[in-house]
Amino acid sequence: MHGDMLNVWAKGPKWQNAESLLCVSSFVSHGPTAATRRRTPSVENLARALSPGDLLRLLPSCSTLPSLRALHARLLTHTQGLLLGSLRASTKLLSCYAALGDLASARMVFDGTPSPDAYSYGVMMRCLVDAGRHVDAVALHQDMRRRCPCPEAHDDFAMSLAIKACVRSAEYGYGRRLHCDAVKAGGADDFVMNSLVDMYAKAGDLECARKMFERIPNRNVVSWTSMLSGCVQNGFAADGLSLFNDMRRESVQPSEHTMASVLVVCAALSSLHQGRWIHGSVTKHGLIYNSFISAALLDMYAKCGEVEDARRIFDGLNYVDVVLWTTMIVGYTQNGNPLDALQLFLDKKFATIVPNSITMATVLSASAQIRDLSLGRSIHGISVKLGVADYDVVVNALVDMYAKCQAVSEANSIFARILNKDVVTWNSMIAGYAENNMSNDALMLFKKMRLQGASPDAISVVNALSASVCLGDLSIGKAFHSYAVKHAFLANIYVNTALLNLYSKCADLPSARRVFDEMNDRNCVAWCAMIGGYGMQGDSAGSIDLFNKMLKDGVHPNDVAFTSILSTCSHTGMVTEGKKYFDSMAQHFNITPSMKHYACMVDVLARAGNLEQALEFIDKMPVQADVSVWGTFLHGCGLHSRLQFGEEAIKRTLVLHPEKPDLYVLISNLYTSYGMWEKSLAIRRWMQEKGLVKLPGCSSIGPENG
Repeated sequence: MHGDMLNVWAKGPKWQNAESLLCVSSFVSHGPTAATRRRTPSVENLARALSPGDLLRLLPSCSTLPSLRALHARLLTHTQGLLLGSLRASTKLLSCYAALGDLASARMVFDGTPSPDAYSYGVMMRCLVDAGRHVDAVALHQDMRRRCPCPEAHDDFAMSLAIKACVRSAEYGYGRRLHCDAVKAGGADDFVMNSLVDMYAKAGDLECARKMFERIPNRNVVSWTSMLSGCVQNGFAADGLSLFNDMRRESVQPSEHTMASVLVVCAALSSLHQGRWIHGSVTKHGLIYNSFISAALLDMYAKCGEVEDARRIFDGLNYVDVVLWTTMIVGYTQNGNPLDALQLFLDKKFATIVPNSITMATVLSASAQIRDLSLGRSIHGISVKLGVADYDVVVNALVDMYAKCQAVSEANSIFARILNKDVVTWNSMIAGYAENNMSNDALMLFKKMRLQGASPDAISVVNALSASVCLGDLSIGKAFHSYAVKHAFLANIYVNTALLNLYSKCADLPSARRVFDEMNDRNCVAWCAMIGGYGMQGDSAGSIDLFNKMLKDGVHPNDVAFTSILSTCSHTGMVTEGKKYFDSMAQHFNITPSMKHYACMVDVLARAGNLEQALEFIDKMPVQADVSVWGTFLHGCGLHSRLQFGEEAIKRTLVLHPEKPDLYVLISNLYTSYGMWEKSLAIRRWMQEKGLVKLPGCSSIGPENG
């Protein structure tokens, strides 16, 4: 081995003069200079002037690979390789090579060491772990167990590095063997035990991680943080928060890693109050400008729905990198603010930041939310130029974007080119078919997904149930209900809500109520789906009773809940109740009525024959009534044959939306109800001349539903 080294490095810089160790030290650090060249006698004199020990002490002074190789060559030449036969010298040399990034030379030195001890193995393993060569580090430790005597093989330093490498390479089986070795050797130090806690947590074995954590006699901040991170990674956020409170009670000072983990817990639990407390604490201790803590704060506020607070933190940062920038863009997109996300992405202030795959996937999602196909195609082009278009997360976002923008053929083209489709890819395409009224294609793709060996998840079942609703096929929906039961998906609230929607829209209200009653966790969406189900079936008492129960359970109604309850009131003639619920939106629940709510309220009044009140209500609206409001009013005029009000609605409607066929049909029907056939026929002829055709209505309930 030493002969090989000599051949490689003997051509290094020639030292022609050396009066002192200082000159040589300057040479190995910076290379030959004019001063050192003027003062050098000969290589032979240098060898006589410096002892082998002096040469060895020069190793840490080498700041470049050429100087280190030159010194290595002199050691080989002038000590006949004897010095490098010592463990101390070889270990020092390989450590210097690793520090300068030449891992291959470091490994060559190590492999040429006749009998490396535990310390040499440890140094080499640390070099491999630091370089990300975790599989090689595990293999090296296995070699150490074979070659070193028993006490040395159980060296705590080497074992902790090996366990770290096991975690990074997912070699959990070998990590468990190391745990057994530590037990056989009579135990391990706290450092090894902390590594074992981390290993078991990342392996998903939180019970073993907890047992190891409890056995650590002197738990430090690393112990607590490893256990807390394990709880977060395995979906036990509440346990993680409890652990953090225990840590505070034991007066252990948290590190920046601890605080970042707790912020992730607060985000998972939507615990805004605790998150604000952590924010105050990191500000107090000067950690607010730490990059990963800043990112965790942004993520916490965004996931708690406080996107404005997140933006305030973002704007106050002195330095913004791609992670922080992307986190803010993700926060906007997840909170339904796609325009803000896109504006931040296009902000010239951050033009020097190169977007990564997550950034591009997020802005593609924002484009999908606003259904802007042109923008989505532009972002697709940018992704290609950046070289991230083939990343899984970007490909899935592209399929989703094209499908939501009704470019199903392009979505399908991208989907077909993906060789290794994961469950997210399949779900994106199935959802795309379902959203574009291609329900049969969606269900066929679900079948193909299973035939190709992919395992559908809860989102796959939700998409399949949505397709079943579009088809109005209760029998297919029930088949997917059975599939959800068989594969234990009923604990998922989205699956339950999809089942509620299926049974409600397919007129099977008893089954819908059974699903609702069996739900352990009901959010506002589930309550709204059940309330809407009662409303669709004309059961106003059941709908209102359920709405009141929702309020008693402390569930805050959203705008959809009020749309459902106002619709129920309109179809059952409950004018007083409708007014009460409409007024309570702003007064008690801080919900600003949308145009849809105004249209519902007009429908409540117009259907009941209170057309004067309905017209007065429209005139007092804080916003200009759109075509939906006037169309609803016109429908009420037709129901009660009130031509006078109807003609007023006609005038205002034609100004707002002159080419909407549904409105002209309503106008024609209104004239027909008064026997004004000529006017009615004139409207129909005009529609034909303009090519306006009203699409026929259809039922969402198939004949096989009974």
